[in-house]
Amino acid sequence: MKILILGSKGQLGSEIKELAPLYKNIDFTFTDIEELDITNEASLKSFFGKNKFNCIVNCAAYTAVDKAESDKTQAVKLNVTAVKLLSEFASSQKALFVHISTDYVFDGKNYKPYLETDLTNPKSIYGKTKLDGEVEVIFNAQNAIIIRTSWLYSSFGNNFVKTIIKNAKEKGTLNVVSDQIGTPTYARDLAKSILDIVPSYKSSSKFEIFNYSNEGVASWYDFAKEITALAGIKCVINPIETKDYPFVVTRPPYSVLNKSKIKKTFGITIPYWKDSLNDCMLKLKEKGI
Repeated sequence: MKILILGSKGQLGSEIKELAPLYKNIDFTFTDIEELDITNEASLKSFFGKNKFNCIVNCAAYTAVDKAESDKTQAVKLNVTAVKLLSEFASSQKALFVHISTDYVFDGKNYKPYLETDLTNPKSIYGKTKLDGEVEVIFNAQNAIIIRTSWLYSSFGNNFVKTIIKNAKEKGTLNVVSDQIGTPTYARDLAKSILDIVPSYKSSSKFEIFNYSNEGVASWYDFAKEITALAGIKCVINPIETKDYPFVVTRPPYSVLNKSKIKKTFGITIPYWKDSLNDCMLKLKEKGI
């Protein structure tokens, strides 16, 4: 099976790349912006004219939530235009298209974990462009999986875990929001699930939407407390309300995802967020972070 991984230098793409040697039956191709500009139709046409795949996994995205408010053009290019093009090229190759989306497609006003069928209502440019990207997949792909995830972190790239470690070491006291509730997701767990699912995936529908995060629930405050405890950093972490933190974009106050569909469909087990965070922290220690 030949699989193309787009956005291979990001958190999720990097985790897939590290796991790839364990999947002997998959022939991987990894690209990022240096090798392939996914917003350029001519580049894509040339690339797919020379290369054929059974599956295309799109890990590439514009993910700077606050910056997107003033950089809408670039956010649309990566999260909408590129996704439309990729969906079309995947269809032309009869390839399964796996697209990664986000909890930001919801408004965060739920009181119980979001189902895939719950009403979307994004409140930010980032969320709107990611939802528009989902629509492009639905309309243009012939065989697709959309995976919505939340609070992604990894030993690769920039993320909340690394930021907390750095700031806790430097400052000794941190104020962290405690009234936004969700679930941290270790990108390695998501990467493994994708690689386990894809080789045998079959569906009678043109597309399926699945939620994926780690198990359990936390606030950003809880997450930060656990990070510093595992890192062995002495730091005072104060819980604060969203209104007391200078966000450009209001974050979803509640973004817990219901994972029943993906677990039932593929028979996968999803790790508890604290267990996965511990695994990631061990990786970071190996890297000297």
